[in-house]
Amino acid sequence: MCGIFCLLSLSPFESPHDQRLHQNLSRRGPNSTQDLTITHPNPFYRCLFSAHVLHMRGALTPQPVRDAGGNVLLWNGEIFGGIAVAPEENDTRVMASQLSACDTPAELLSVVSRVRGPWAFVYYQQAQHCLWFGRDFFGRRSLLWQFDAAAEALTLTSVGGACSPTGADPWLEVPAAGVYRVDLKAGRVGGTGAVTLEVYPWATAGGGLPSSDKVPSNCVATMNQWGLGLPPPVSPLNTSVPEVGAEVLRSSSASRVAAGDLEEVLASRERTGEADHLNAVLSEAVRRRVQSLPCDIRDESSPPPPPPPNDHASVAVLFSGGIDSMILAALADRHVPAQQPIDLLNVAFMLQEPRTLKPQQQAAKKKSERRHTDRHKPTADSTNAPEVSSPFDVPDRLTGRAGLLELRALNPERRWNFVEVNVTQEELQRARRERVRHLVQPLDTVLDDSIGCAVWFAARGEGFVARGGERTPFASPAKVILTGIGADEQLAGYSRHRVRFQTSGHQGLVQELAMELGRISSRNLGRDDRVIADHGKEARFPYLDEDVVDYLNSLPVWRKADLSLPRGVGEKLLLRQGARALGLGSSALLPKRAMQFGSRIAKMENSHERASDRCNRLLSA
Repeated sequence: MCGIFCLLSLSPFESPHDQRLHQNLSRRGPNSTQDLTITHPNPFYRCLFSAHVLHMRGALTPQPVRDAGGNVLLWNGEIFGGIAVAPEENDTRVMASQLSACDTPAELLSVVSRVRGPWAFVYYQQAQHCLWFGRDFFGRRSLLWQFDAAAEALTLTSVGGACSPTGADPWLEVPAAGVYRVDLKAGRVGGTGAVTLEVYPWATAGGGLPSSDKVPSNCVATMNQWGLGLPPPVSPLNTSVPEVGAEVLRSSSASRVAAGDLEEVLASRERTGEADHLNAVLSEAVRRRVQSLPCDIRDESSPPPPPPPNDHASVAVLFSGGIDSMILAALADRHVPAQQPIDLLNVAFMLQEPRTLKPQQQAAKKKSERRHTDRHKPTADSTNAPEVSSPFDVPDRLTGRAGLLELRALNPERRWNFVEVNVTQEELQRARRERVRHLVQPLDTVLDDSIGCAVWFAARGEGFVARGGERTPFASPAKVILTGIGADEQLAGYSRHRVRFQTSGHQGLVQELAMELGRISSRNLGRDDRVIADHGKEARFPYLDEDVVDYLNSLPVWRKADLSLPRGVGEKLLLRQGARALGLGSSALLPKRAMQFGSRIAKMENSHERASDRCNRLLSA
């Protein structure tokens, strides 16, 4: 993980830097900072490369990396497959070596398209006088761009600076539409004064040029002259739908069991090989991400570092106790060394005031606790629940505690650090003003504010853990954070999927799911990458592993979800069946609850806002 920055100047005059931008980049990569400037006299161009490295694997490799041929690489990614990287190797070095051997655009595209894992990069080819850059197929790593017409400068960066930069257009996310190339010999196009961006798109049905509103002004995106593209890393989505008679029969059958107990409904569903196959590819995706762990800092000549101490978690999970995070935790348990803890990061925003539970609420709470503890003895951390709830007993805190009990039953030998991250309104407002609003941009909706703030606090990992009946302050040291994004988008987890199914059947649902993956880079992933990396930690997305997406894309939609069944069963049905196979209990039946509601951050602000409204707090905080 790195914070990467490139300033391409087409004017000999120096372009000013935004100091906040540099600070934001340095927080992403606290282990190494280095700059490199390359100037060419005729035609004139200047490239300033800056990199801030978070050391994750192999020997610490400062960036930018410049080879013997003068080529320069800024690499913000992880290679989990496609290109061989030995355990002791650094993937930046491997990628630089692979690119150095490329002479033609086709050769470079072949290297980039083979990478399995998240990436964003900037690459300068000295002999060809060109600048390449782009993001992976899903856009799992952030890359922003901006053109300053007055300074004649194009900026590429992992994270922006001030919300309203003076003299330049607003920041935009580089569309994850393919790879881009700037011919530096051409400079600006005569007459128009525009910079030409050659696009090498992903060769998919919807692949092509990004829309003009996604491209900085004074820049023009054109298809490359060779007509080259990148082969997509996953197969196309299976768009088949059941025959009309079968669809009606399924819906009729579901309506008869809708009123039954959810446990019985799920148990009545035939367990198929698809659930076991999904568990297998998900397990492998998690293994790749938890076994490529951070190392202690050393240079290339130093011996390998010792293993981390047993009380030091290398892996954390953004944890609500819902099915997505429960499966990630259960699979991480298979692959993280037994002596190491796993941190479960659970965020809650303060309710207005503590509330005394009514007798029926107390009874329901105790019944829920018994259901989750009937397979193992209660621990000191889970007994004697107070009769007066905490102001941080939000829905995700309660399901998180219940999920913790399931995980302890699954592996009582593992130390599970359930980190209660508690946030007051004052802390929220300060963090938004000082940090989060700069990270969320260029997104600006109420939803972006809520999710961005919640993920930022959760990823920071500062809170309390319960040990021996007492709550003690705790800060998670884990650099790798697993997040469940991608599960709902592929397995029909959102309420809008159910609405679409009710109005348009399976055909409409397939169209909705196709749209979800197509826009996930612009709606979610760049934002979440910027927010999590602000703590010098790396987000990893097992549900968006290429093999996982490829397998889910191969299945017909009715094998993945059955939205004629009740909430808590029908959505993400295949994942729920897989959770049962892993030994999970009631968490397999929890309906989808959005993070902004489960953490109660939405209750701390204007409850009459719509998620899609522009958020003034991000602009004026």
